[in-house]
Amino acid sequence: MSQPGDVVKIVTTEKVYEGTLMPSLRDDIIVLKLPNGYNVGIARKLVTKQVTLTKFSPPPKRHLPAQKGDKPIVSILHTGGTIASRVSYETGGVIAQFTPEDLLAQFPELEHYATLRSRLVANMMSENMRFAHYNLLAKEALAEWRNGACGIIITHGTDTLHFTAGALAFLLPKFPIPILLVGAQRSSDRGSSDAAQNLLAAVQFITRTDYSVIGICMHKTINDGICTILPATRTRKSHTSRRDAFQPVDASPLADVVIGGTVTPFGQLPLRGSSWDKKLQLFDDKIKVGVLTMHPNMYASEFKAYKGYDGLLLLGTGLGHCPIIAFDIHTKEHRAIIDAITSLAKTTVLAMASQTGHGRVNMDVYGPGRMLLDAGVIGTLQNMTWETAFIKLAWLLSTHDKKEAKDLFSQNLVGEMSHNY
Repeated sequence: MSQPGDVVKIVTTEKVYEGTLMPSLRDDIIVLKLPNGYNVGIARKLVTKQVTLTKFSPPPKRHLPAQKGDKPIVSILHTGGTIASRVSYETGGVIAQFTPEDLLAQFPELEHYATLRSRLVANMMSENMRFAHYNLLAKEALAEWRNGACGIIITHGTDTLHFTAGALAFLLPKFPIPILLVGAQRSSDRGSSDAAQNLLAAVQFITRTDYSVIGICMHKTINDGICTILPATRTRKSHTSRRDAFQPVDASPLADVVIGGTVTPFGQLPLRGSSWDKKLQLFDDKIKVGVLTMHPNMYASEFKAYKGYDGLLLLGTGLGHCPIIAFDIHTKEHRAIIDAITSLAKTTVLAMASQTGHGRVNMDVYGPGRMLLDAGVIGTLQNMTWETAFIKLAWLLSTHDKKEAKDLFSQNLVGEMSHNY
């Protein structure tokens, strides 16, 4: 009888399949991992024949030679995601590989560039990140630098990778060594995985340049061969699954990295330093900051729900607008909305970002925008991505009093605003 991990041929009334047998949660479904890395479910009632082609045998434990100490030290801090995982045929899922030996077994090219230090900091899906995890990563990065690392890679799930990049930019401004966040859009068991090249490009950038940036390293296009280093506070995940999902917003990439080849910087990048004497200004992990998207047919109760919050980011339409004008019998609720905004702004810092994705907030252009300014909404003339605006608002409210936070929100602190757009 075939077991998970066996390579089998399954003949059905409709088609013939060959692949690796995976565990199934349903008795009436057979799950196969096809040679292209994708899984397929096959109804047992359609199966006419099943043949085991190769029996599963666990991969032998790799015993790698000790790393040579004459290469620069790169520290890899893992937070989860697919980049350092492989398929477990016993469970049907992926299992993590976090030690230097694991990584060198999976990505042997890394040994040509660096001596690796690698350890698990947190193992989670990235949507589960909280402010406390940003503080933890900043502390761990600082410790790695003090322990001799020439650069730090943080492996991370892609869903909120750009939020974490922005948070570290505020937590570790002008850090003396590069910190690159690296993810994978395709898991390592798939032939189209981007995991190896993203990781390799990050190591190349760290070991082949003298630059010190906090950024994101991912595929430049859907094709292999070149990755790009993106600014931490000006980048957004713009696609659910494409390998080039991460794109700069109203900004340029910091550098391109040809796999096994050259590193091409764009513009003047900061160079590494020998010291960092700043005091860590950490997020308050108890602070409450919300995000509310403006949309048609809103109600004042949507704004009132944030009473008691420290901050609220409003994702306005266009230049930064909210539905606050009552002009006929159908828009009477809008009077209640502006009243709710005015009342909320007395205790909660309300900041505006645009949901358009590009361009600058400007609440001085139209009358409704000026009404919002009069009500106490801040953020006019800033052009941060809304994700960075959210992170910045939370960090400012964690580290400054509300008046200072309001004053600093529209100032360019760590390159989060672009002067060109």
